[in-house]
Formats: sequence, structure tokens, C-alpha cells
Amino acid sequence: MLTLKPIARIRSDFSTKFGIPRQSGIVPGLRASLIFEEEYRNPDALRGLGDFSHIWLIWGFSEVKRESWSPTVRPPRLGGNARMGVFATRSPYRPNPIGLSSVRIDKIEKHPDYGMVIHVLGADLMDGTPIYDIKPYVPFTDLHPDASEGFADAPAQRLEVVAGEGCRGVMPEDEWEILRDLLAQDPRPAYQNDPSRVYGMEFGEYEVQFSIADKVLTVRSVERRS
Repeated sequence: MLTLKPIARIRSDFSTKFGIPRQSGIVPGLRASLIFEEEYRNPDALRGLGDFSHIWLIWGFSEVKRESWSPTVRPPRLGGNARMGVFATRSPYRPNPIGLSSVRIDKIEKHPDYGMVIHVLGADLMDGTPIYDIKPYVPFTDLHPDASEGFADAPAQRLEVVAGEGCRGVMPEDEWEILRDLLAQDPRPAYQNDPSRVYGMEFGEYEVQFSIADKVLTVRSVERRS
């Protein structure tokens, strides 16, 4: 048996699973940071990493609790109705709950309390997610322009995002732009389509409520969490 030890934890704006992008990179401006565990804070471990623009994160689905696994799952891309083989999907419900994400390096800097910290863009991870390894993204081997995308070939339709009265001025403009891009991806589970329902999600220090009808997402409130 192989025992994996977290080398770092992610710091992101998502304290719950709801609202997290379904894949890395689809909200390019989304900020997160990698905080290393104390025994891995040797700056020599990052020597040369700043020459790369992107990295692979190997991480754990820490909030997925299952005692058994299923050979088939219901991908959200297919509306949650059709079943596909678990190894043909990126479902978190796997024999080993391990995830893989490609993110852009924003900057690497030394923190007075945490040592070297990697700030990244485009992460699809909940706050506190354990990181098991970091590897540089190398375009000449990792990029495959002629790759087939299977059942995931059609990008999800983006929603129009409309701010309700007084919602837009609650947070800084740059954060609002990231939130708008995030909401445009449609955070709802694929099986939910109730135009009268008001959804709530936590984003950083804010509580956001919204509803969706006819491909238009209306932000009903944005409040700073206490």
C-alpha cells in the first residue's frame, strides 16, 4: 500500500463544494494559493519552478466519503441521466479519490509565516484541499491539439449574468468580474432547473444569492459574511 502525505494545502475562496468550477482553467482569473506543510517549506524545492507558466496539481477529494466504488457514474455534462464508466470521467467518486488540475502560476513569494507560497490562477479546488504533488506543465509533451474530447467535446453554454439592485457595489470591481465569470458557468447541479429557486453560495468573504431563468442568472444579493 502506498501512503500519500499532503505536501501543501490550497487556500481558495470556496469554503464549500457548491459553486466550484467543474474544471480547472474555465475561470482564468480565479485566485488561490498553495501553503506548504512545515516539513516541505525548504525554498530549494521550488528552485527553477518560476521559469514555468503552468503547473499540474495532484490532490485529494478530501470531502468525498465512500466505503465502496461504482464502475459507472452520471457525468453532469450529460445532464446527470446517462451513465458512463468512471475511468471515462473526472468524477470525484473513484476507487482512489485523486484529482488532477492544471493551473497558471501567478507569482511565487516568501511569506513571513508560511515560507514560500505559490499563488495560482484558475484552480478548481475547495479551501483546505490537500495537495500531494506539484509538477511543471510542459507544453511539448502535455499539449495535444489533435486530442479527442469524447462526450465532453461541446463546451457548456454560458449564462448571462445580471446584477440585482445594489449587488455590484458590495465587492471590489475585480472580484465582481471573477464572480460574474464564475456564475456564468452555471453552478447548479445538472438535474436542477427550477426558475423560482434561490441558490446561495459562499465566495471568499461574501454570501451570494442568485436565481436562474431562461439562461439568465440574476444576482439577488451579495453580503459580506460575519
